[in-house]
Amino acid sequence: MTLTAPESLSAGPAPRHETVPPVKLWLCPNDALPPAIAAVLASRWLDERENKTAARFLFERDRRQYLVAHTLVRRALALEAGLAEAELAIWRSSRGRPFLQPLPGGLPRGGDHLDFNLSHAGGYSLLGIVRRQRIGVDVESLEREARALETILSTFTPEEQLWASGAPVGRQRDRRVLRLWTLKEAYSKARGLGLGLPFDEFSFSLADDRGVLAFRPPADDLAGRWRFLELEPVPDVLVAVAVPADEGSAQHLELHHGFPWDRAAPHTIALPEPVGAPQD
Repeated sequence: MTLTAPESLSAGPAPRHETVPPVKLWLCPNDALPPAIAAVLASRWLDERENKTAARFLFERDRRQYLVAHTLVRRALALEAGLAEAELAIWRSSRGRPFLQPLPGGLPRGGDHLDFNLSHAGGYSLLGIVRRQRIGVDVESLEREARALETILSTFTPEEQLWASGAPVGRQRDRRVLRLWTLKEAYSKARGLGLGLPFDEFSFSLADDRGVLAFRPPADDLAGRWRFLELEPVPDVLVAVAVPADEGSAQHLELHHGFPWDRAAPHTIALPEPVGAPQD
């Protein structure tokens, strides 16, 4: 696995001084779960709505992607919450963002709030889980059509378009466009707004290699302080994570690779310093 990030990285658990539970991030390729096993797990774990959605896909590759993604969600949430996969009640906001329904008295493994966010592209599913806060994640493959990338570029602010267009046409420019896109997707998903938030109403200033230098939030983001992490966990697969930088927020992220029944130690990554609106 290739994993590059400007932040410190180590294998194993977070440092002992960590008092706030870390962000959990799962990157699962479709081939980590054989189709027959994914179908069996889905029949036992997914609710009626999810199974009906899976049955509507015309193409088997899309159905497989859906089953892997949603069994991943239930398995990872079950581990965090201390509930059986089929016992998890997942509901959606008016904008379609899924949430784990709270339980009276809290979760068996502590706390009463567990937020998650899911993204999938290029044969990968990405799941982020956090306690106490909100989270947004996005994954994109560099294997995108040029026309699609030009459409994406047109949704950015003029400054972002200028920066992205400053790279040579080809892989370098594509990477810049998708770095901005994944960050914007992650932020808007963490806000629960998705594509309902125009992407030219907020902007990022990025380092040429990787890392967010500055962030201008939209006018309706009253706090405006966020931690953004960029990763390339496998070659040509870009990942972005967004979590609010409020008091008591997580300082580290644990990256797991594969389906959540592997006991391999995760990679521990320090989350970057907050960026955004200046604090009063």
